[in-house]
Order: sequence, then structure tokens, then C-alpha cells
Amino acid sequence: MSTTDQQKLAELRAQSQITPTKGALMRLIKEYLSYRPWLTVLIIVGIILSCFSSIGSSIVILPIVNKVNDVYSGLITVEEYLSETVQPCVIFLVVVYAVGLIAMTTYTVGMAWLGQSFMTELRNRLFDHMESLPISFFDRNQKGDIMSVYTNDIEGTRQFIIQSLQSFLTCSLNLLFLVAMMLTYSIFLMLISAAAIAAMLVTSKLMGKRSSRHYDDVQHWVGVQEGLIEEMMGGMKVVKSFNHERKAREAFDRVNNALCDSAIRANVLSFTLGPILNHIGVIAYVLIAVVGCAVASAGGMNFGFMEMWAPMNLGVVLAFIPLAQQTTGNVNQLGQQFPYFAMSAAGAGRIYSVMDKKPEADEGYVTLVRGVFAEDGSFQLHETAQPGDTWAWRHEHQADHTVTYVPLKGDIVLQGVDFSYEPGKQVLRDVSVYAKPGQKVALVGATGAGKTTITNLLNRFYDIEDGKIRYDGININKIKKRDLRLSLGMVIQDTSLFTGTVMDNIRYGRLDATDEECIAAAKLANADGFIRMLPEGYNTVIEGDGSSLSQGQCQLLSIARVAVANPPVLILDEATSSIDTRTEAIVTDGMDKLMDGRTTFAIAHRLSTIRNSNVIIVMDHGRIIERGTHEQLLAQKGVYFQLYSGTTELE
Repeated sequence: MSTTDQQKLAELRAQSQITPTKGALMRLIKEYLSYRPWLTVLIIVGIILSCFSSIGSSIVILPIVNKVNDVYSGLITVEEYLSETVQPCVIFLVVVYAVGLIAMTTYTVGMAWLGQSFMTELRNRLFDHMESLPISFFDRNQKGDIMSVYTNDIEGTRQFIIQSLQSFLTCSLNLLFLVAMMLTYSIFLMLISAAAIAAMLVTSKLMGKRSSRHYDDVQHWVGVQEGLIEEMMGGMKVVKSFNHERKAREAFDRVNNALCDSAIRANVLSFTLGPILNHIGVIAYVLIAVVGCAVASAGGMNFGFMEMWAPMNLGVVLAFIPLAQQTTGNVNQLGQQFPYFAMSAAGAGRIYSVMDKKPEADEGYVTLVRGVFAEDGSFQLHETAQPGDTWAWRHEHQADHTVTYVPLKGDIVLQGVDFSYEPGKQVLRDVSVYAKPGQKVALVGATGAGKTTITNLLNRFYDIEDGKIRYDGININKIKKRDLRLSLGMVIQDTSLFTGTVMDNIRYGRLDATDEECIAAAKLANADGFIRMLPEGYNTVIEGDGSSLSQGQCQLLSIARVAVANPPVLILDEATSSIDTRTEAIVTDGMDKLMDGRTTFAIAHRLSTIRNSNVIIVMDHGRIIERGTHEQLLAQKGVYFQLYSGTTELE
């Protein structure tokens, strides 16, 4: 990897909040083994039985070979040898291998089911936790980097759980059985195997440690690449309009080459490890065969747990060699899992990095309820919507545990608010805004003046640093975020439509809305006309974030979505910016109907759309510099007058 690429990767890692968590692999394994304890025990029992069956041939070799010598010595007849030795050994092998086959099938199917079920739950947990994260997490991380967690990291972890971990458990338990058997036959020959095992494990650890760094780089570059692809696909019209295909290809090539370089380094180490371990194993059991036969020919002694001190014989050597081959084979297979462990550790680290992010804090206790105020001032709750229902804030006082209900009117006050997205870079400075129920408050100013930030604070996507924001006299920090956002309807510049029918996208504003209510909302937003001209009308399926619709049509649907939610407070952030002048007149009419009786915060660059606002606030660099009605601000002949008359333009 070039120095430039290394610097770029370091910068991306510093910017990204998705940095691998240490110890993630062990954490993943612990969660996996404790996911279904009964099934885990069954799998381990199956692996143990399978391991026992794998050494069955070594168990019968020694008596078969030793009894052959008795036949040649005339101590027993051939018939006795076949009936007393060979036949029991064959029956033993048949039973052992049958049990081993059943055990292997059981634990293989069990691990496949357990692994897939565990990964399904892990994905669900990851998605659920992601939805609980604050907006700042998504603002500070590329979409492609987040998507890489769901695709590349999850897939790598899945392969580890289903394949590598199974091999690791099987090989580890196999080694225990094999080592025990080898110690039973010959501690002397076991020393040669132990030296080979040590050499293989050291080699695996060293090469695995080096490859883990490269696999970590691979995971990061994959995230960068997916982010770049997502960015280019979303802006393909701009790329083609400005003939930037070559520049886009160069940017992709640079990232792709860096990914390729990291992948080559990681894979070279992985693919080289297998042959190295295999050669060490071959050398080991050749030495065992040569040394064992030499000692037996010379009449040397052997020491093992089966016979503490006896002459070395051919039966011991022949029984020991397949054990040594299986041992080195298992160590080889175990060593080849280390690179996959490294890759999975990087993926699991990124997954747990997201899952360990603190969810959006919510210490609110004031909730939104529906019901009717009686003449005596009491409030009767309704679980379902009924005619005459109204919304109210349910405030449970912690001091005396009494409950009061405050009517939801839409009275919003920002008083002396200071805010900054990053420490030391203040965005709002001593901002005070007063919006009475039913008033329309317009925010005007250049890009970066802080208009959208105010709407983010009203929704509590971010929390203020200083000052107060009150909603119907209640500090919004005391209101549960879900209830707060339920009372606010947002129409933003960048519309977001989801795969589904037109009706489904309108109903997104209120999931229990009837078809009739959705159609009424579309009519209110003046969207009913174009919807009925679609191939299937309200049942037309929208795909690709509304790519088959014009921007104006998408915006009309987003307005209808807010209309069906029927919130008391509206936030319109450049709601008509992507609509042509003719359509804007149609939309404005629908918007006026929607805003009737509702507190509205409107951000607009087209000043003609906010002339009828009760209050127009002009902002500059996070401060309010002018405030008043359209006529009052024109009379002042200040910044607003210059903007309206065309002397100055918004940038």
C-alpha cells in the first residue's frame, strides 16, 4: 500500500465512528455458545463422538499387527486369529464409524441451524440498535461504511460462525483425543510430534498476526469503496452532466487498487500458511516412521501409558503413524483458520463498534395522549381515536406523583439558545424565537445561517448547549422524544420515498390511517390529480426512492404524508424548492390548507412563499439580525428589504 493510501486510510479511520472493538471475536464466540446452551451441548457431544470414531483405526492396528506375530510364531491358528482378533476389530470399527457418522451429521446440521439462527438474531439486534442511535451517528458516517457492516462484516462473521468455528472446535477436540492416544502408545515418539505441533502453532500465530492487520485494512477499504459506489450511483446524473465519468473512474480505481493491494497481502499470507504447515507435518511423521522403525530394529525400549516400559515394536510404530498424520493434519487445518479468525475479528469488531454506540438518550417523562377534556377540567383518556378527541400532554409530577394534563396547542418558545455540532464551532448564538399557536414563523438567511439547525433542535435530533426550548410551557427535555416527534410534522427538501405503493408511502405518516384518510390527505396536498393518472393509481408501486416520479411529485407525496399524520406543528424545510413555479402555486394552496390552525416553521429561499407569515426571522451566522412581518421588514429597509428587492441574493 502506498504512503498516500496509508495516509488516506488513517484519515478515514479518524473520521469514522465505526472503529473495530477490541476483544470482539471472543465476545462473539461467547454469545454464540450461550445462544442455545442445550444445542451447544448436543453439538459438543456430537463432535466428541466424531473425534473418537476418527481414531478407531489406530486402536485396532496394534492388536491386529501384534497378533500376526503370534500366528507366525505358531501360538495361535489363522482361524483363531480371524475369529478372536480380526472379527471383533471389524465389528468395533463398524459400530464406531456408524456412531461417528451419526454424530457428524448431528453436529453439522446443529451448527448450521445454530449459526444461521444466531446470525439472524445478530442482524436483528444490529438493526434495532441502529434505529436507536442519534442522528449525529448517521451524519458523521458514510452510508456505504454503515452498509458495509451489514454486508461485508456480517457475511465474514457468518462464514466464521458456520465454517471456521466448527473446524476450530472439531480440530481442538480431535487433538485432545489424538494426544491422549499417542501418549498411551509412546511418549518417546510423542516428543517428535510435540516439536512439530509447536513449530506449526508458532508459524500460524506469527503469520496470522501479520495477516490480521491486512484483513483489518481490507474491511476498511471495502467500507470506503461501498461508500464511493453509493455516492456515485446516487449522483450519476450529475456525473454524466458534467462529463466526470473519467474522474469518477479514477477515484474508484484508486480505492479499488488500495483494496486489492491489502487483499493480496492478506491472502498471500493465508494461502502460504497451508503449504508451510503441511510440509512441517510431512517432515514430522517421516521422522516418526524412521526413528520408530530404527529403534524397533535395534531392540530399543519404548515408554507409554499402555506399557510403561517395553520393547519398541512394529505395531506401536504402525499405530502411531496415522495418529501423527491426523495430529499434524488437524494442526494444519487449525492453523489455516487463523487468517479467517483475523478477518472475522475485524468484521466482528466493526459490528460491535456499532452495537456499543450509546443509543439516543431520552430522559423525558411527559407523554402525548388522546382524549376529551370534561367541563370540570379533568381529562378522559381514549385508547382509540373518537370524534371530538384532542391531544394533551400527560405530565406525571415526580414529587407528589400527581398527574396533570396540558392541552396540546403548539405554543413553542426558544429562549437564549446556544448550540454547536462540534466543540468550539458555535452554530447558534443566543437565539430566541416565539411561535404562538397557529402562527406561521418563517426563517430566512444564507446557507449555514442556522435555519435547519433550529428545526433539528425542535425535533431533538440534537440537544442544545444553553438556553431553553419550551413546548406548551413544557421544557422539551422533559417530553419523550417519540411523543415530541409525533406532534411535529416535517417536510424537508430531500424527499424520502420507500419501496411500496403510493398508498403505503402516504400511510407512512400514520400507520393506522384508512384509505379514505390517505386519499383526503392527498387531495389536501393537491397530489390526488397526478396520483390517479399513474398506471395503478394509489396502488402504483414506487421503487428506487421514487425515481419514476418527478421531484415535484415526490414532494407532493411527502406533503400528503404529513397531512395524514395531522400534527399540530409543521416544519417546512425548503418544502417547495424542487417544484416548478406552476406546481408551486398548486402546492402552496394545499400547504395553506395544511397550515391552517397549525403552528408552522417555514424555511424558504423563495421569499414570495413566506409573505403571509406572522413573523419573519432573518438569520446570519447563527444570530437573529431582523424580526417582523413582511411589511415591517420592508419598512426597515434592512437585509430583508435587500433580499426581497433583489439587491442581495441568498447564497
